[in-house]
Amino acid sequence: MSDDPYTIQPGRNRDAPTSLLGRLKSLGPGIVVSGSIVGSGEILLTAGLGAAAGFVLLWWVLLSCWLKSLIQAELARYVITTGDTYLRALNRMPGKFRPPPLIGWCKWCIRGLSGKPMERPTARWEPISWPIWLGLVGFVPGLLTSGGIIGGAGQALGLLIEPIFPDFGGRLATVLAAVIVMLLLWTGRYGRIEKLLIPMVIGFSVLTIFCAVLMQTTEYRATPTDLLAGLQFDFPLEHLALALGMYGATGVASSEIAAYTYWCVEKGYPSFVGGDRSDPGWVDRAKGWIRVVQIDVWVTLVVLTCATLAFYFLGAGVLHRIGVQPEGTETIGVLASMYTTTLGQWSWLLFILGAFFILFSTTLSGLGAGSRSFPDLLVTFGFIPRQNLALRQRWIKGYIIVMPLISALIYSAYASPITLVLFGATFGAFMLPVQAFVTLYMQRKRMDPRVRPKSSITACIWIVFGVMAALCAFYVYHRILPTLLG
Repeated sequence: MSDDPYTIQPGRNRDAPTSLLGRLKSLGPGIVVSGSIVGSGEILLTAGLGAAAGFVLLWWVLLSCWLKSLIQAELARYVITTGDTYLRALNRMPGKFRPPPLIGWCKWCIRGLSGKPMERPTARWEPISWPIWLGLVGFVPGLLTSGGIIGGAGQALGLLIEPIFPDFGGRLATVLAAVIVMLLLWTGRYGRIEKLLIPMVIGFSVLTIFCAVLMQTTEYRATPTDLLAGLQFDFPLEHLALALGMYGATGVASSEIAAYTYWCVEKGYPSFVGGDRSDPGWVDRAKGWIRVVQIDVWVTLVVLTCATLAFYFLGAGVLHRIGVQPEGTETIGVLASMYTTTLGQWSWLLFILGAFFILFSTTLSGLGAGSRSFPDLLVTFGFIPRQNLALRQRWIKGYIIVMPLISALIYSAYASPITLVLFGATFGAFMLPVQAFVTLYMQRKRMDPRVRPKSSITACIWIVFGVMAALCAFYVYHRILPTLLG
């Protein structure tokens, strides 16, 4: 039974719906995560890869969409049946290291900011597992990605405001977007975020799919020859960096896999299952809510696949053929060519408006998830007590205030959304095999045998782990080692 009140709250046990309609009504976390899935990776990196490579990497785009959803579903299975948060699960991995003395002083300062007695910090703290230390290394690339995403939203917002206020540039619009994010996330309520993201994600995704279908009636259409060439498993190495970044950011990226577990907690799935495994109804409840999560993941997979292919087809069919590449402060304006070339000049405003909403929803979903995982990180390091939910909520609100502004400042210092997103996406690609391995270990060592996946699913996770690790090794061999060796 979990002792974490954040994940399992007593008295909220609930039988899972048994009908398909009932399960569909209980979905939600997948839609919230789609707010960050169908966003920066698709509109910036996937369209950018299509513009650079044409249709030749179609197979790679499909692989990027389909490879990671199994890890998303199976890690969520562990979280909702054990009551562990994502970071608490990572910290159960063997191979722990004690924090350096600096962490002790950080803890001392944080306790002071939280209104706690500032006793002298001790020299040694509980050891922390290696995946968490690895994740901390990715904190800076994650900040850069956040800056790129909110910068893209700011570019779109600036283009919308420009006819009214000509001097209202993209950087100032990015700050305005950051302020709007803070106001929307201030309540910290899952339900409000869910309601905000649903129309944003669905609306622009449907519009982009429609645009890609309409492209087939123009001179930019994808021919059978294009599609056949895109499924030949050809991989031009000159596009390796952008391709790996797109793989790391497209579909369910490593950050979204982690975020999904927190949204499952916010939805209440672990509480619905309950923490008392001796309860006669526990197994049935657990299996029932696992089925709900699986449907939620499948719905997310369908949405992200359709949206990702639409952006890639538009990038490869339109941008690649007219010979333009989105970059720098003109990124959103260039991407708008996918619409205007296909639908006509009248659709420029339609794309800019849609781009703002989809990138804004990515920012909203990503920062909302970060505001849950960051306090959990403080709990893991012992900075704040696990049982103090009020203090956790204060840190959630503090994160909501500070991080959007930091992201806006990053973009102001380096106004190139695709480059910024690429940094974090590349590191995220290296975290994916780690998450797959953690999932395998947790299911084997800590999950109740009655709710473990079938052996065939475990075998598939091992295959996915192997493919993910091989992709990372391939990138190291062809990109990192040559750079290091000169």
